[in-house]
Amino acid sequence: MKILVCVSKTPETTANINFTNNNTEFDTNGVSFIMNPYDEWYALVRALELTEANGGSVTIVNVGPSINDAVIKKGLAIGAKDAVRIDAEPTSALFVAKQIAAYAKSEAYDIIFTGKESIDYNGSLVGGMIAELLDLPYISYASSMELAGSTATLQREIEGGTEVVQLDTPFVVSAAKGMAEQRIPNMRGIMMAKKKPLNVATAEAAQSNEKVVEFKEVPKDRAIKMINPEDMAELVRLLHEEAKAI
Repeated sequence: MKILVCVSKTPETTANINFTNNNTEFDTNGVSFIMNPYDEWYALVRALELTEANGGSVTIVNVGPSINDAVIKKGLAIGAKDAVRIDAEPTSALFVAKQIAAYAKSEAYDIIFTGKESIDYNGSLVGGMIAELLDLPYISYASSMELAGSTATLQREIEGGTEVVQLDTPFVVSAAKGMAEQRIPNMRGIMMAKKKPLNVATAEAAQSNEKVVEFKEVPKDRAIKMINPEDMAELVRLLHEEAKAI
C-alpha cells in the first residue's frame, strides 16, 4: 500500500490576522505556523494506521518554500516514511493541485489523502482538483475508512444521515473529523525524523487564472443588546431592522 498525504502550512489558530500591500497579501510578521490540523490529525494519522495494519509506506507532499521544512518534519516525526517539498510559492488551490498531480502521476499511489480543508482559506478545493487532474475517483469529507485488500469502504456525513461508499484503489479522499485521532510525536519519532529523506522537487510550469483582489477582515462583533423578556415588540423590531434575521 503506497499512500501520499498532502499537507499545507497554516497560521496557528490563535494568530492575529492582518493584511498588507493594499489588503492583497497576508501579513506573516509575528505569525507562527503549524501543519494544517485536518491534514495532520485526520489524513496523515489514518494513512499511517492503514499502512501499520496492511503494510506499505506513507509519503508527505507539500508545495512551498524551504521555510515549510519545519512543518513537514513534524509529519516525519509522527511516522511518515519520507517527504517531498515541491519548491514553489502556493499561489492558488489550482496551482497547488497541478503541482501535486504532476508529481503523483508517475508514482502510482494507491490512495492520495488531503484534509477536508485548510483552516486559513477553508476552500476544500485541492483534493477534488487533484482527482480531476489524475482522472481518479474522489470521496470528500470522509469520516471513516476501512481497507480490505484493494477495496476501501468509507463513510461520510450527509444531510440527514450517513453515506457509505465502496471503491477500489487508486482514489483521492479528503479526511474529516472522525477519520482518526491526533498523534503527538514522541522523542524517538523526532530523532528518527532527522534521518528520513525530505526531497525537494522542481515545480512544474503551471498557470492559474485567479488572483487575489482583496482580503477583508471579519466584521467585529457588535455589542450585545439585552431585551426585556416582556418586550417582544422590541425584540421583533431588532431582529427585523438590525439583525435582518426576519
